[in-house]
Amino acid sequence: MPNERPDTQSIAPPVAEKRPSAIEMHGRRRSDPYTWLRDENWQRVIRDPAILRGDIKAHLEAENDYVEKILAPVQDLRSDLLAEYKGRISQEDVSVPDPDGDWEYYVRYRQGGQYPSICRRPTKGADSFDIVADPKRIPASEQVLLDGDLEAEGEGYYGLGQASHSFDHRYLAWSVDTKGSEIHTLRIKDLDSGECLSDAVEGCSASFVWASDHRSLIYIVLDESHRPRKVMLHRLGTPVIEDRLVYEEMREDMFLGLSSSASRRFVWISSHDHRSCEIRSLDAMRPQAEPSLIVPRRPDIECGVSDHADRLLILTNDQARDFKIVEAPIDSVLDRSTWRDIVPHRSGVLIQGMQVFGAHLVRLEIENALPRIVVRDLATSNEHAIDFDQEAYSLGIVPTEAFDSEVLRFHFSSMTTPGQIFDYDMRTKERTLRKERVLPSGHDPCDYITRRVVAVSDDGALVPISLVHHRSTPIDGTAPLHLYGYGAYGISIPASFGITALSLVDRGFVHAIAHIRGGMERGYDWYAKGRLEHKTNTFRDFIACAKKLIEGGYADPDRIAIHGGSAGGMLVGACINMAPDLFAAAVAEVPFVDVLNTICDDTLPLTPPEWKEWGNPIASQEDYDRIASYSPFDNIERGRHPHILATAGLTDPRVTWWEPAKWIARLREMNDGNALIALHTNMGAGHGGASGRFDSLEEVALVQAFILHALNRS
Repeated sequence: MPNERPDTQSIAPPVAEKRPSAIEMHGRRRSDPYTWLRDENWQRVIRDPAILRGDIKAHLEAENDYVEKILAPVQDLRSDLLAEYKGRISQEDVSVPDPDGDWEYYVRYRQGGQYPSICRRPTKGADSFDIVADPKRIPASEQVLLDGDLEAEGEGYYGLGQASHSFDHRYLAWSVDTKGSEIHTLRIKDLDSGECLSDAVEGCSASFVWASDHRSLIYIVLDESHRPRKVMLHRLGTPVIEDRLVYEEMREDMFLGLSSSASRRFVWISSHDHRSCEIRSLDAMRPQAEPSLIVPRRPDIECGVSDHADRLLILTNDQARDFKIVEAPIDSVLDRSTWRDIVPHRSGVLIQGMQVFGAHLVRLEIENALPRIVVRDLATSNEHAIDFDQEAYSLGIVPTEAFDSEVLRFHFSSMTTPGQIFDYDMRTKERTLRKERVLPSGHDPCDYITRRVVAVSDDGALVPISLVHHRSTPIDGTAPLHLYGYGAYGISIPASFGITALSLVDRGFVHAIAHIRGGMERGYDWYAKGRLEHKTNTFRDFIACAKKLIEGGYADPDRIAIHGGSAGGMLVGACINMAPDLFAAAVAEVPFVDVLNTICDDTLPLTPPEWKEWGNPIASQEDYDRIASYSPFDNIERGRHPHILATAGLTDPRVTWWEPAKWIARLREMNDGNALIALHTNMGAGHGGASGRFDSLEEVALVQAFILHALNRS
């Protein structure tokens, strides 16, 4: 039976103490005996894990010990998996250089190195050979601007947020997180002297922008609740305490964002939630000036902007469900009568993003879960698409610094084809392969088959599924299935190549991605029908995908493992509650499973902005009851459950550690079977897990070893 313990040794799991606690709201009363797993000083713990309350720490460590004990029989398998992942990584690697004036910038990894080095070299010179083709050869003119491995020495966690050079190439600024809490420090280096400046800025978000005066940085400060609240201006060489306030967002339900316009004339300041936005422009040459409002906030209207000559190009869903692109004069953009469509709305064809060049407008579209790139000549309005012939694939525009370039850079991969980076001449339509991911251990795409399958959900919605399997794997209903899903915030999961998924596929698995509602794979309506009052469509779609794969012979009905992270972890938890007998194993990484408690707590960092995605159960009884009906933690019924592994990060500000800890405790309490139900907490990292490129793979090996062990594939 799928919910029988796969090992023969009886190992007792930790038992979380039950401390009675009642919660009342809207006349509803519910019990939460595990609320003690939340430290009352959680905001300080995220910044300093050493102060975690002793009883909570003891419980989390006991859970980690339990994971190691139940996976002891597959310790060699974990080592094998890790070796396989590493064998697919080119350890000495370099990115395709991005030219900017007299320099080109790139990222280099050294043999055995965990972290990237930021490098540059002159665009012209005697040693201007193709370093991508020969990454082991170091140009004599190469300058290492930031050595990630050196910077990370002595740190348990090192997360490089952003690294950017000033436009005169004199300075490098970077943001770094050393806790996993997504609280960054902004540092600056003088590239002429090689010395770091003393004016470091603490408590920032990862993003920042250089002004075009080359001596000013615009950055975002987080408040005590970990919310981006203020945009600040720092002048090099001045005390941080004197930094000037550029803009303050007063609403707690809005996020702040920063970006530089493609021409570098403006800095864009965006204030947005999941359904609306407001955009201000700051003159990049006069950053001390006041920012100007260019797109006012309107309910349910989203926008993105770029500049071109004396006009703005605006990507918007204003009277365009799946977005359109309009142009408007910079000086009169607030007058909507000046807006003119240049890429009209087409229902079902979602415009995901755009990049503006001096002579071209490039947009990334997605239709029926397949992306494409369209190039538009801004002088003639002629357009052409860049074509691909695979059944399922991933495609993305690679941002570059060269605004006046005729060359577009893009990334392509499929579930059988490792990543490729192309330079594409937008006038001649010539495509040049600049970099291809080569797996040192070897890989032949012809050994694998990728397919697009469509499931019919319970309301008739057609749900795309992308899948891959080894050519030798029989599709006769005997293969184990690894089914991944997300389904929230309009995020589309690409059908891309995965070096870790390959280890399951090579062991006879079918690896599948369910493009369920809540994402935007089939347009904005696909997202709208998977949020708020339609949220349960996401779960029903996923269950329908599993059943379709069984029906099509792609899955052994007794060996289905489901997998999701964050909001995808909520998906996993909800589906376990709705169809516990359908799945043999489940992995929920940093899962958003205590939905009702979290969305009812407006002191948590992300709660106010999340109300637009899930509803506001504090203000609305209807929203409360709807969320209560599917919140995984609140809907666990007594019975036999699948084998379940949850992961957590102690410094995670997005999904706090007590959510998965409480969920696992209640699952064990309500389980009548003999399933493995386990929790692993990274005690020194946050939402994204370990920071190093190899350390992070150890966590993947733990997850896949659990799946293989649970399905008796070890």
